[in-house]
Amino acid sequence: MSFAAAILLGIVQGLTEFLPVSSSAHLILARAFFGWDVPADFGLAFDVALHIGTLAAILAFFRSEITAMVAAIPSLISPAAGVSGQPARLAQRIVAGTVPVVVVGLLFNDFIEETLRTPGVAACALAIGAVVMFAAERLATNRRAEDTVTWLDAVLIGCAQASALIPGVSRSGATISLGLLLGLRRDAAARFTFLLAIPATLAAAGKESLELAHMGVSAANAQLMIVGVIVSALVGYITIKYFLRFLAGNRLDVFAYYRWALAAATAVWLFTR
Repeated sequence: MSFAAAILLGIVQGLTEFLPVSSSAHLILARAFFGWDVPADFGLAFDVALHIGTLAAILAFFRSEITAMVAAIPSLISPAAGVSGQPARLAQRIVAGTVPVVVVGLLFNDFIEETLRTPGVAACALAIGAVVMFAAERLATNRRAEDTVTWLDAVLIGCAQASALIPGVSRSGATISLGLLLGLRRDAAARFTFLLAIPATLAAAGKESLELAHMGVSAANAQLMIVGVIVSALVGYITIKYFLRFLAGNRLDVFAYYRWALAAATAVWLFTR
């Protein structure tokens, strides 16, 4: 892999991790379209590096909310203290919403990694996800803020996040769409989605890092990974900032159209290669 490829993949990850277009599908398709063949171990390690970059972007952007939730931890673990305040309630909802992705990941991660990470699966999921997004926009009421998220809302949105383990579904696409169907505003659904991604991304990166601990990394590959982390973090932070502004007054339709176009282009590529 060249430095140009590492930079491009970092940009792709930083954009698509937060936009509702599926980062995993774009990484799979970028490698397939451009023929970037890399050893399986290093490919996985590089993906972990890219996800660490976008995780850093979330932590930096939502640092005040995260600090408030960390400060509320004593009230969550001490029955005598009680649970009060929005940060404590938000932390509870995030914990509840994380359970589905942990369960699905533990049960089906190997199957997903070995069987579903293909251009064909990604294209199908992109197209189906676009239909869901398009329908959600037309059924949405856009009235509720993130501080109204209930336990049931959190678990349902968590199930949507778990479905995004399938390449092409998109974590933000699935969770924001379900948030809209539950009556949340677009920007509120997105903010909850991004905060919900923190524990899942931490767990996934930690698990994959442990699996890769035995693998030595050459100086050249280490440089590529550092480039990927930096680029995905910077692009991710900018994407979060402006995507939230976009959602305040715009529908997701443009992303649905893009998903259909990419799915169609992938289908053509598969049939003509």
